[in-house]
Amino acid sequence: MSRLSEFSDELESLVESSAPSVVAVEHGRGQGSGIIVSGDGYVITNAHVVHGRAGALSVRLAGGEELSADVIGEDHASDLAVLRVGARGLPHLSLDESRRLRVGQLVLAIGNPLRFERSVSLGVVSAIDRSLPGPGRRPFEGLVQTDAAINPGNSGGPLLDARGAVVGINTAVIPRANGLGFAIPAHTAVWVTAVLIRDGRIDRPVLGISAQGIDLTPRIAAELGQSRAVRVHGVAASTPASGAPLKPADLLLTANGSPLYSVDDLQRVLVLSGGSEVTLRVQRDGQPLSLSVTPQLKRKAA
Repeated sequence: MSRLSEFSDELESLVESSAPSVVAVEHGRGQGSGIIVSGDGYVITNAHVVHGRAGALSVRLAGGEELSADVIGEDHASDLAVLRVGARGLPHLSLDESRRLRVGQLVLAIGNPLRFERSVSLGVVSAIDRSLPGPGRRPFEGLVQTDAAINPGNSGGPLLDARGAVVGINTAVIPRANGLGFAIPAHTAVWVTAVLIRDGRIDRPVLGISAQGIDLTPRIAAELGQSRAVRVHGVAASTPASGAPLKPADLLLTANGSPLYSVDDLQRVLVLSGGSEVTLRVQRDGQPLSLSVTPQLKRKAA
């Protein structure tokens, strides 16, 4: 058997084992895709797929069975939502939070583009840690870029690596662009999903900074022991960050000991801290600093 035949057989097996966990998510105003992430009925999809829905929300399984679904929670800052259907023993996929994704890796997208259910496309990881404009002034950060075909209706479906692990949740395409699709990284979906299942919403503590994840130069990366960090661009007056104090051009390296590669990593630590004090490891003008800051927790109305 040729290597090409072996590769084809492996892809076929991967799709056969993964596709039953991919569902169609539909309501009166639109449709998208979703991933069953637990046997007891939890499904993740994009927040924009279910937000502002008209009429009942339904999830259609691979065998054609249609189930009503309840929205457990939505987080528009990450464009993720958790649904639940009244079924048990469902086939499901696990989210991979290992961060081992690399540019050039083969990936598969499975979803329901234009209502063609469980369509499969093959491509590579074109880039990682991309940013796109998000709701309001908040960008989506840390996205996976792929040339695997992602079309309207793919939103909420899985991006799988060659091992069959979910490495991303497909979320966006750029209109009129070819070969430019984006997925929310699985390591983001892991913590967002857990908090939505626990609390039904995500209250995001505020530091009062504008910041962006950046690649470090090889020399600085070798000195600091990490390839990326979060650079502070601005600090708002009378905020927790101004009292810490943080300053523009500061490099944020870790928060409570966790490396910071993107603003999402910082958000995760702030959310999981519940508004309690956070210790930041910072580099300022080439000098290391340790700063403590207590973010401001602004709870949304229930």
